[in-house]
Amino acid sequence: MRESDHQTTLPPGRIKLICLVSLFLVLVPFSAARSGEEADQDPDAGQPLQEFRTKKDAARLDALRAGLNDLVAGYPDRQARSRSILRELDDLEKHLEKTEKRLVRGDKGAAAAAAKLFGRVDALRHKALCADPLVSGQPILFVVRKQYRSDHHNTATLFQTGEINTGSFTGGAALKTIDFGKGGRVKTLLELPEGVIRDPEVHFSGSKIVFSMRKNREDDYHIYEINSDGSGLRQLTKSPGISDVDPLYLPDGTIVFSSTREPKYCMCNRHIMANLFRMEGDGANIRQIGKSTLFEGHAALLPDGRILYDRWEYVDRNFGDAQGLWSMNPDGTNPAVYWGNNTNSPGGVIDGRPIPGTQMALCILGSCHDRPWGALALLDRNVGVDGAGPVLQTWPVGAIALMGKGNWDTFKQVNPKYEDPWPLNDRTFLCSRMTGRGEEMGICLVDLHGNEIMLHTEEPGCYDPMPLGPSAAPQLIPQRRSFSADSGFFYVADVYSGTNMSGVKRGEVRSLRVVESPEKRFWTHASWGGQGVHCPAMNWHDFNNKRILGTVPVEPDGSAFFEVPAEKFVYFQLLDEKGMMVQSMRSGTMVQAGETAGCVGCHEPRLAAPPPLSRKMPLALERPPSRLDGWYGEPRLFNYMTEVQPVFDRACVQCHDFGKEAGQTLNLAPDRTLTFNTSYNELWRKKKITVVGAGPSRIQEPRTWGSHASRLVEVLLAGHNDVALGTEEFDRIVTWIDINAPFYPVYSSAYPGNLAGRSPLDGNQINRLSQLTGVPFSKLAHHQNNKGPRISFDRPELSACLVGLKEKDAAAFEEALAIIRSGTLTLVEQPRADMSGFNACTTDRLHQVKYEKRQRAERLSRDAIRKGGKRYDDASK
Repeated sequence: MRESDHQTTLPPGRIKLICLVSLFLVLVPFSAARSGEEADQDPDAGQPLQEFRTKKDAARLDALRAGLNDLVAGYPDRQARSRSILRELDDLEKHLEKTEKRLVRGDKGAAAAAAKLFGRVDALRHKALCADPLVSGQPILFVVRKQYRSDHHNTATLFQTGEINTGSFTGGAALKTIDFGKGGRVKTLLELPEGVIRDPEVHFSGSKIVFSMRKNREDDYHIYEINSDGSGLRQLTKSPGISDVDPLYLPDGTIVFSSTREPKYCMCNRHIMANLFRMEGDGANIRQIGKSTLFEGHAALLPDGRILYDRWEYVDRNFGDAQGLWSMNPDGTNPAVYWGNNTNSPGGVIDGRPIPGTQMALCILGSCHDRPWGALALLDRNVGVDGAGPVLQTWPVGAIALMGKGNWDTFKQVNPKYEDPWPLNDRTFLCSRMTGRGEEMGICLVDLHGNEIMLHTEEPGCYDPMPLGPSAAPQLIPQRRSFSADSGFFYVADVYSGTNMSGVKRGEVRSLRVVESPEKRFWTHASWGGQGVHCPAMNWHDFNNKRILGTVPVEPDGSAFFEVPAEKFVYFQLLDEKGMMVQSMRSGTMVQAGETAGCVGCHEPRLAAPPPLSRKMPLALERPPSRLDGWYGEPRLFNYMTEVQPVFDRACVQCHDFGKEAGQTLNLAPDRTLTFNTSYNELWRKKKITVVGAGPSRIQEPRTWGSHASRLVEVLLAGHNDVALGTEEFDRIVTWIDINAPFYPVYSSAYPGNLAGRSPLDGNQINRLSQLTGVPFSKLAHHQNNKGPRISFDRPELSACLVGLKEKDAAAFEEALAIIRSGTLTLVEQPRADMSGFNACTTDRLHQVKYEKRQRAERLSRDAIRKGGKRYDDASK
């Protein structure tokens, strides 16, 4: 969706910042080159001189001088102190020049003198940077704790009770301040011997702090508030069995935070995820404002009052490069990409913080499978919303060369690693950084001149540094959503306008399909190897299940206007006159109740100025909004076996079956296999369909995947052996392909411990069947290893794994056939998720009970808001 804060001129703060960055990039190479020239002039100077010059270059005296000049210019009332430090620097540089000459002469005492001088340089740098009132003018708040234990994704730091990684929780933490204006005095506000304190945020008044805290492993994270002097600790959220983290004060006194209150899991593994929620300042009326299918975290406030946050979700794309920075209004309206949604590396773009006086931000460029750390980066989204261009600078400097290289874990190699950025102004930034002692982190100060110092270290590590003092609140954005309606509206001004629509002529797009990508509420230990880990198996290569909500007309001028259920994670597809997909979104959006959201076009250039208003209103806006009409009935979760296979059964299986000549080329039989069914396996494995699967991060060109690119549809359109498909039958096939060829409708499982979470045969039966037939079934539970359907539970005697076995070993044949038939019986008695009569396992039913309980709590909070009342967390539930 288009954002409304575009600028075509550069603000003064940005011009200054770019100049400073350019100065730094020029000074450092010049300094290094000068050192090299001098070394050439003194070829016999020896190792001590080389080490001296290397150390002198690393000291970056020019950077220190530039930082001091900034202090002189920026703080007239402190010029005397800054000039005094400059004189000390002048004196040091003179002594360094003399020492260098002594080293050239081979003076034996020069090396010791040089070491002392560089010690003075380090001390002077610390003194100079701490002289900045932004550093020493108020205490710096920080957290002391251990680094989170390594688990799986950078979001997996909650270690929530009752979840797969609870045992990784490690306690011991404190909330502290350090006052550099008073000699670095440290004060403890709160200490937890067995718990963890995390994610503090200072109120605009500077008088109180909101943070997340977990008292011990048996507890979970809740939101607390404390006065800035350490008094008045109070708990704001209390519900057990959920995690509340990353709180953020809003200008109206409410608080936004991330929570697992809508329990869902990452689609590529088994870890609990979180969304953005909002509550009153006293903890009342907690309601969900973010609805993306995976993770929303690290909320911060943009100068215009919007929320900047990192978001992880994937629709028809790879899991590892789908984290980026997004923005939304504080009521959850207008979710919009900020930067990095289609950037393949880094895999994790997290912890964004806007830089005062600019349209830039700091963030961490990390990896998918790592802790929430990596390179510190300076972004200018005026340059773009994806790729390396907007990244002006990184710490460490060399990390910028990793942009776009490798995969989602390329940034794991960054050393040292940074975390928790906090801009003090447009040139000086606080953060946490590795100290060089294992994973220990310290409070670090960096600036755009190239200065970088460790302000404070303390075992086991220091995190979340920020000034403890008053700050200016951004503007308040009024609420734009309703708590009475249950739907909202989308409009598209012109579907033909925007990038990645090349070759699409006006008039070709006739309708727009709205598809929901639901959340994952269940998981299994057993998995299918698609792109990443599918636990349980859902599709051949992709993670998502789908629900088609319906289609709406696209007017001749390319406009569309339609109603959509509120808070459903949806995406849009453009269809031609045959109902075939021309272009598709591969990320999701949502609309809040009562909200009207819109965009200029499909894949619009987000940084371009909006087109001038024409005399005519878009045709779609001159009429009432279209209503979604479902898809051959009420919206439902898409099931290949009920929506697509019946078409093949009627029109194709008479030839394309086991034992038939055409079946050897392409078998479209309905027979269920260990994981999917015969026709599904054949169509994917033999590449008769061309779909994106869990595809690349980059936006795809029109018609490059889906029904227009698929051999199966090409054959059907050309005519195949007098096969006549009805309009609905043809539409069922192309629609299935265009929504990325899913198989299972739900993530819940009947047999969570069995192969891929879907097989009616258990592990012992699978192993024995492999011994009898020589087929390594466990290895075949991966799309790249799969050699085709080996088992038919519908017609066990036709199972490919039995071919030739009877002649070689009749007893083995009979035993193997009996095992397969036992699977057939299991499917009858306990149908799996692609069958009617399916019942989820006990674990999944319990997960569903918890989900519904949390949804009831959400409805009660919204009822209270509608009635002007208040509802608080119940710690007993």
